[in-house]
Amino acid sequence: MLGWLRPFMGKLWAAPAKGLLRLGVHPNAVTIIGTIGVVIGACVFFPRGGMSLFWGVLFITFFVVTDMLDGTMARLSGKASRLGSYLDSTLDRVADAAIFGALVWTFRESSPETALAALLCLALGSIVPYARAKAESLGIAATGGIAERSDRLVIGLVATALVGLGLPVAVLTWTLSLLALAAAITIVQRTLIVVRENAKDHRLDAPTR
Repeated sequence: MLGWLRPFMGKLWAAPAKGLLRLGVHPNAVTIIGTIGVVIGACVFFPRGGMSLFWGVLFITFFVVTDMLDGTMARLSGKASRLGSYLDSTLDRVADAAIFGALVWTFRESSPETALAALLCLALGSIVPYARAKAESLGIAATGGIAERSDRLVIGLVATALVGLGLPVAVLTWTLSLLALAAAITIVQRTLIVVRENAKDHRLDAPTR
């Protein structure tokens, strides 16, 4: 859903990306630092609950934007590489695990339903990129879906911040539940793409009369 923002964000981050490159900062370093910041923000702020949820989201958001910044740096510098792609994808999973895992830990006693919804977001959210990667290894482009990572991350963090500002925990519970459902639907959508492509292969392989 938020994919249409990427060209705009790329232009927005061009100036700071050029500045970091002039300082000799490597895009991979930005990727690693961003992930460390997200992990620290989630694991330090979220378990405290209350307003710490809001401050944690602000802290995390600062580092989440590096996901766009490092890509812009790689394109501008011509330093895009297989290692960079690997780090970007793998560390995204680490960041997601920290965010949703910290929410599981935070609400495990006070709101088990919220903890369960966060756990489902974590589990199903990890399958979404795996489905894409596995399809691509088979030569099939299984992209898109009702809710990509950026969508789930933004919506989940906004709901967490609102609860930190005083909204009922039920807001987060329902938001995470819907995000888990959206992730499940996305998995099904990508699976159906593979099913259709597989059916095409069988038709092509069928003997003609």
